[in-house]
Amino acid sequence: MQAIREISNSIEAMKNQLIGIMILLNGWLINPVMAQSSGNKGYQLTLSINAYPAQYLYLGYHYGKMKALADSALVQPGGRAVFKGPAKLPGGIYFVVSPKKEILFELLLDKEQVFSMTVDSARLSQVQFIGSTDNTDFQAYTRFIQTRGNAISESQQLLLNAKSKADSSRIQEKLRDLNTEILNYRSDFIKKSPGSFLSTLFAALQEPQVPPAEKHPKGVYDSSFAYQYFKAHYWDGISFTDSRLLRTPIFEGRLDKYYRDLVSPEPDSIKKEIDGMLAKSKPDKDMYKYLLTHFVQLYINPQYMGQDAVFVHLFEKYINEKPEVDWFTEKYKKYMTDRAYSLMANLIGNPAWDMTMTDTTGKIRPLYEVSAPYVVLCFWDPTCSHCKEMVPHLDSMYQHKWKQQGIKIYGVMTDGGKENWLSYIRQNNLKDWIHVYQTEEQRETEKNSGKPGYRQLYDVYQTPVLYLLDNQKRIIAKKLTYQQMDDLITIKQQKNAANR
Repeated sequence: MQAIREISNSIEAMKNQLIGIMILLNGWLINPVMAQSSGNKGYQLTLSINAYPAQYLYLGYHYGKMKALADSALVQPGGRAVFKGPAKLPGGIYFVVSPKKEILFELLLDKEQVFSMTVDSARLSQVQFIGSTDNTDFQAYTRFIQTRGNAISESQQLLLNAKSKADSSRIQEKLRDLNTEILNYRSDFIKKSPGSFLSTLFAALQEPQVPPAEKHPKGVYDSSFAYQYFKAHYWDGISFTDSRLLRTPIFEGRLDKYYRDLVSPEPDSIKKEIDGMLAKSKPDKDMYKYLLTHFVQLYINPQYMGQDAVFVHLFEKYINEKPEVDWFTEKYKKYMTDRAYSLMANLIGNPAWDMTMTDTTGKIRPLYEVSAPYVVLCFWDPTCSHCKEMVPHLDSMYQHKWKQQGIKIYGVMTDGGKENWLSYIRQNNLKDWIHVYQTEEQRETEKNSGKPGYRQLYDVYQTPVLYLLDNQKRIIAKKLTYQQMDDLITIKQQKNAANR
């Protein structure tokens, strides 16, 4: 039932959404390339509509979860607007947009790109297509799904108000039958028209049906078997060389679900999946471009600690000095390069870089001379409001728990000035930390030697930032809260005790 809304209700659901002229990725503009087919007669979509005289209508298309503009057409006297171009548009789900940037209705574009449409502005769901089998079939499916969708909604409401177990069972059975009707409609259509774009969309909507428990190993339900089966068949019927799927609202959702729910979150598992997917998509430049850009955006600032290793892998293997990757702006390429070199130095499991800093007494205190089962690195600024809030709590954790366990804090002052730093340490009684900073002379020597600074080596471009190192100065964790760091230390200690 989840898939019901993917296509069938999209016409109404998409109304009142603004259309984007360009794809916007985290503030960086990337134009979606409209691939052109050679040796064709182009496209001509003629629309008759009883509204918007002497105004422009727009032809847009989906691009993942975004929307972009393909063409515009002036509504002539008599209500006729013609979208026309010398080369065919790439296949996908398109939509006509009003002068107010409201989506009026959707249509399919594939091989047939010379056809007519007639619509009454008061009944936008009843577009008449002439010369387009794809859209006639799409419209038939939309009418079918609307009736089944209404019946499902009614049944779900009845289920909520069911007064007996028998009523619930009867309603649930009806829901299963309605869902089966929808699945059968799609399956039958795919068998009847296996090469059509609508069949491709239906295949993209289908999720694997896990065999019943009696067909699992040993004849009983096995959650591991169910997971492996679902994952192994998740992409059945979907081709990674079919870029038409990019111009639908379906593909990106499936992609997100796969990596969120079915791929293990460890960087090595993610890298293996991405490598396989990119290898399959390589013959289709549009699909390859989309997937690589999608994964860069997902892992350049990942949701989970350690997954920045995925971005570093992507940069080294697919982006750095690869002339075929030519679609990023110069500004964004520099951002990726700078980000990659910052992250390479502090990946989880790698040895931390040594820092030769000066303490409050003027003594040199290298990081690697600190002996402790765990070292907490704290990069902070005594004038930073977030630091002022966090540092006293971190010190409280240290004084009441960590210090007794032999853990040490190596606190690095990043900004704020020496006097403010010393004053804050005194006022907040931050005793027993190894308080250090980089003098002007040390900074100048480092700069003249051409060595990267601690900001790049530890990716410190805001404060506060915490790292956790083991007794060999390997990075165990980074950019966690002090509470999360304490939880991790406890888990590590318990694991070490169990292994003794």
